[in-house]
Amino acid sequence: MSRFLKAALLTTALASPLAAEPLGLGRSATPEEVALWDIDVRPDGTGLPEGRGDVMTGDEIYTAKCASCHGVFGEGTGRWPVLAGGQGSLTDMRPVKTIGSYWPYLSTVYDYVNRAMPFGDAQSLTDDEVYAITAYLLYLNDEVDEDFVLSSENFAEVRLPNEDAFKSDDRAEVEFASFKQDPCMSDCKPSVEITMRAAVLDVTPEETAAKAAAEAKAEEAKPKAEPAPEETPAPAEMAEAPAANPAQIKAGEKVFRKCKSCHQIGAKAKNRVGPMLNGIVDGPAGAVDGFRYSKAMQAAAAEGLVWSHDELSAFLADPKGFMKGTKMSFRGVRKPEDIDALIAYLRDASE
Repeated sequence: MSRFLKAALLTTALASPLAAEPLGLGRSATPEEVALWDIDVRPDGTGLPEGRGDVMTGDEIYTAKCASCHGVFGEGTGRWPVLAGGQGSLTDMRPVKTIGSYWPYLSTVYDYVNRAMPFGDAQSLTDDEVYAITAYLLYLNDEVDEDFVLSSENFAEVRLPNEDAFKSDDRAEVEFASFKQDPCMSDCKPSVEITMRAAVLDVTPEETAAKAAAEAKAEEAKPKAEPAPEETPAPAEMAEAPAANPAQIKAGEKVFRKCKSCHQIGAKAKNRVGPMLNGIVDGPAGAVDGFRYSKAMQAAAAEGLVWSHDELSAFLADPKGFMKGTKMSFRGVRKPEDIDALIAYLRDASE
């Protein structure tokens, strides 16, 4: 008997009057068993358990149980979801949908973390741990400060930025009526035109682009055969610093691999989870256009912080110790020689 015939017979049997009779299989779930599955949380807070969690505790839990997939700053690793950033990107060809840019309700965040995370060990977190992680995700998206505490008491007061862009489901009244009509099967539209693409194709690997930029830079550095007669030597105070040791720059490029998931540098650098780093060495803090800095970085910029070698070294060694409230939760570069090499690379790659 073919599988198609078996399926037809099964369908016929289920449609018969006898199928409506109880089959005598299984039993009704007990209230205790139902309660184990009844863990959904609604936008108004219905279903929330008692508990509380603060941002800094959430940082520790996130680093231990979430960062391996979602990145140190929520930027995502590999093809795991991005959890932070994306503000203002919903009209782009490649929108970044995060808690801070797209999600309408905080209850969805809590419910999903509570129900399905960490991957492979779902529902292993305590209620307080879920509150703490949810608070930390709000912090990564610039929605709360580092001293914020999320609890069952204040949960319903938190509003995500994109809530007003969502509307109630009206498909039963609006769309269902149109689907009841006979569908068009031919010549339904005189012509078809592509008006938008789902994503931007980027087929040039970063390594290839970096190599091409380096070759172009080397070409530009070659001495000119006939310098312009009006060219005059630069004043002594404006003379360029001597070039760093090429070996040190190469070592710094290796150290920068720890930074590439969040930062870019070079001719085609753009802001990502962190700002692009062109001109950061000896440049003013918090000065990259279009990037949303933490309040701590904005305050430091207002006070005139400049990323000199010493200041940048101190920050790279211990970001949170140097600047309380920074969003950069990277633990820091431990070896002084790695810090010097990284700064040399940042200076060289910016030129």
